[in-house]
Amino acid sequence: MIDFRTERSAYRHWRLSFAGPVATLAMDVDESGGLAPGYELKLNSYDLGVDIELNDAVNRLRFEHPEIKCVIVTSGKERVFCAGANIRMLGLSSHPFKVNFCKFTNETRNAIEDATLNSDQYYMTAIGGACAGGGYELALATDYIMMADDGSTSVSLPEVALLGVLPGTGGLTRLVDKRRVRRDRADFFCTTEEGVRGKRAEEWQLVDEVVPRSQLIEAASRRALEFAARSPAGARPRGISLGRLSREVEDRRVKYAHLTIDIDPDNSTAAFTVEGPKNPAPRDVEEAHAIGADFWPLAIARELEDALLHLRFNEETIRTWIFRTRGDSALAESHDAFLAANADDWLTREIRLYLKRTLKRLDVSSRSIFALIEPGSCFCGTLLELALASDRAYMLRGLRDGDESMLASVSLTEMNFGAMPMCNGLTRLESRFQGEPERVEQLRGRIGEQIDASLADELGLVTFTPDDIDRDDEVRLALEERAAFSSDALTGMEASLRFAGPETLESKIFARLSAWQNWIFQRPNAVGEKGALKLYGTGARPEFDPRRV
Repeated sequence: MIDFRTERSAYRHWRLSFAGPVATLAMDVDESGGLAPGYELKLNSYDLGVDIELNDAVNRLRFEHPEIKCVIVTSGKERVFCAGANIRMLGLSSHPFKVNFCKFTNETRNAIEDATLNSDQYYMTAIGGACAGGGYELALATDYIMMADDGSTSVSLPEVALLGVLPGTGGLTRLVDKRRVRRDRADFFCTTEEGVRGKRAEEWQLVDEVVPRSQLIEAASRRALEFAARSPAGARPRGISLGRLSREVEDRRVKYAHLTIDIDPDNSTAAFTVEGPKNPAPRDVEEAHAIGADFWPLAIARELEDALLHLRFNEETIRTWIFRTRGDSALAESHDAFLAANADDWLTREIRLYLKRTLKRLDVSSRSIFALIEPGSCFCGTLLELALASDRAYMLRGLRDGDESMLASVSLTEMNFGAMPMCNGLTRLESRFQGEPERVEQLRGRIGEQIDASLADELGLVTFTPDDIDRDDEVRLALEERAAFSSDALTGMEASLRFAGPETLESKIFARLSAWQNWIFQRPNAVGEKGALKLYGTGARPEFDPRRV
C-alpha cells in the first residue's frame, strides 16, 4: 500500500535548510530508496516516493515556515540537477499507475505555483548540471530559473525523441503559455535529445539567467534575497506544526478523526462520510493558531487530501465515490464565517488555499462522484462544495417513514463565492450556471438560509429530489448503471463535462494529461514490445508505426 503521509524527519530524497527569509530545497535522491523494487533512482531521477516528499515539503513550508519568503530549488548532487522521472520505474508500472503518477506530480507543481502566487513564498530554481524531462518541468513550475553556463549544463524535454511519449506534467504547456517560448523554438527544443544550454537557453526564454558555474550558489542566494525583499514588510509570523496525520486502515474501511470511508468492492463504490465540526469557530485568530493542525477546516482539508490520494492509488477498481456529510450546519457556518472574516491572517489564508487545492484534487480525480443529501447532513458552505463538485447530487425530499428529524437542507456561505475556484478559474457555482451570472448573484443573497429540497431543486443546486418511496431505488439504479459503463468512457465524459467555461494554464495541463498523455502511454510506439519506453537503455532502436492516428 502506498502511504502519502510523511514528515521532514523521514525524508530520504530532499534536504531542507534555512537562512533568514530564504529556504533551500535540495534534491538529493537516494538511489536505493525507490518506492518499489526493480529500479535504482540514478542521476536524481524520481519516482512517486520522491514526489510525495516534495509535496509534503512544499506544504510544510507554507504552514510551518511562513517566515520564508523565497525558496531555492536545487540539486544536492554534483553535475546533475534532475534526470526526470525514472524510466525503469515507468517501464515497470501499470498504465493506471503511470497516469496517476503524472497527475500527482503535476498537482505538486501546481502547489509550487500557488505558493508563489498566493502565499508570499517565491520559488526559484538553480540548475547546475543536466536538467531533463521531469527535472526541467519541476524548474518550469518555479517563477525564476538560473542556470550554470559551463558548457555541460543543459535543459531538455527529450520525451518525444527518446521515449515516444510527452512531458507528463505540463512541460509543453508551460513552455508556450507560461514562459512564452516561440512555437518554432519550442518545436526544436522538444525534439532534440541533447537539449539547450548557455546563452541560447536564456535567449530563447527557457531560463531567466545564466551565470558561471563557480558563481551559481552565490548568485542564486543573492537573487533569492532580492525576491524576499520584495515581500511586504512586517513581523515574521510563527508557523504551526503539522503532525503526522492519524489514520486507521481496516479491511474495507479507512477512518480519520473527521472522515470515514466505507469501501464496497461488490458495487465498486467508496462512501465518504465527512463529519462537520463539533465546536463553534475560535473567538479570534490567536485561538485558531493555538489549536493549530487540529483546527477543523485544516484537519478536514488534510484528511480529505490523504483519502483522495489513497483511493486513487490503492483502490483502482473503486470507480464511484459517494459523499455524505453529518453534523450541525450552524457550527460549520461559524467556521466558514471565521475563514471569511479573517482572510488577511496568514494561517487563515493558508487553510483557505489548502481547501481550494484539495477540492481541485477531487475535481480532477477520474472517478464518478455522487452526493447524497439527507436529514442530518451538513452540506454547508465549504462542505457544500463536495455536492457542487459531484456529477450528480440526490437530495431527499421530506422525511423517511417514522423519522422525526429535521428535513434535509443545504446552505451557502461566503466560501462558495470565490475562495475555492476550480482549475478553470471559476467557482463551482459559476461553472454550474454557465451563461447565467445573475443566478450566482441571486444565490449570494441566500447566504445563511437553510434551503430545503424543493427550493434546492428550484435553485439548481441539486440534480434530483426523490422522496422516501423512490430515493433508495433511484440511487441504487444510478450506481448499478455507472458500474456497467466503460470506465474509460466515463473518465473522458466526466473530464469534459466538469470544466465548462474558459481554459487556464492549469485546466489545459489536466485536460491534455487526461486525454493525450493517457492515450499515448497506451500506444505500441511507446509501450509495445518494440516501443521506445520498453527499449530505452537497451541499445536497441524502437520501431514506430508511421501512421498518424
